[in-house]
Amino acid sequence: MGISTVTDQKWNIVRYSAEDKERWDRFVRRSKNGTFLLQRDYMDYHANRFEDCSLLVLCNQKLTALLPGNLSGDCFYSHQGLTYGGMLLSPSTTLQQAESAFCTALNYLQRECNVKALTYRAIPHIYHRYPAEEDLYILTRLGATLTARSISSVIPLDDRLPFRTLRRRQLKKAQACDLAIIEDEDFASFWNILEENLHGRYSVSPVHSLEEILRLYRNFPRQISLFRVCDGTETVGGCVVYETDEVTHVQYIAATPRGKKCGALDLLFHQLIYDRYARKRYFDFGISTEHGGQILNEGLLFQKEGFGARAIMYDVYELKL
Repeated sequence: MGISTVTDQKWNIVRYSAEDKERWDRFVRRSKNGTFLLQRDYMDYHANRFEDCSLLVLCNQKLTALLPGNLSGDCFYSHQGLTYGGMLLSPSTTLQQAESAFCTALNYLQRECNVKALTYRAIPHIYHRYPAEEDLYILTRLGATLTARSISSVIPLDDRLPFRTLRRRQLKKAQACDLAIIEDEDFASFWNILEENLHGRYSVSPVHSLEEILRLYRNFPRQISLFRVCDGTETVGGCVVYETDEVTHVQYIAATPRGKKCGALDLLFHQLIYDRYARKRYFDFGISTEHGGQILNEGLLFQKEGFGARAIMYDVYELKL
């Protein structure tokens, strides 16, 4: 495969099982590129939909890396049910060690699982607590192909651009409407708006059902937050936020026709960007593309760029084994 393991060290693989949950989660928290989406209480909310094949990589019996993933046919996905996956490493891991861990995992997948291809969803660099792009170099050396590139819109919060004129105008309109921003647990009222928006515009449903997002919220109450914009007792807009060490990520956004008319989301994002999450490193609005980046939602991108966000990539690689 072009890369060999370190010869003076003994590498081996343990396929994840429920008894590994504690040490898996502990490693994710200490890794340089893991987020709560890679902890088992998040990954396993849809365990019935995928054949899990997550791997623990050990060097001289010490846990050195994790590779979250699932099997589908003769392909290994890292991970098919997540926005991103990829190999998780500790801050002290060198490139050579990362290469050895990666190839040990690939050899296991070929030998034990009859895997013939790898689909790899890289963790965007903004989510790294410490530089962690060894995997991208290794994939390139092994001959992997970049097969999907989706644009996400991100604000560096320590050097943000001002809102565009249209966004400032909508913000003033919202302030005049005397709207209130509420952070609470009333996901049901927001989900009705979200589902109506998605069905009406794209004929799709949210990735998570109401029951699933409530379960995830209860598992991660410090990382998942709901913000609603209210006109009196009526919810007219809102968003769900995923908070990691480096990034505030907007998972869902929606507004009613009245909320859109009165600038509810402009008021909400002004508060989140300039106040609630002002001390974070990045504010990520999420992707504005479909079908691996081949279709660009120009209207959605225009709105996000109006808040000062600019492009980073969510990349997917494929490797034939």
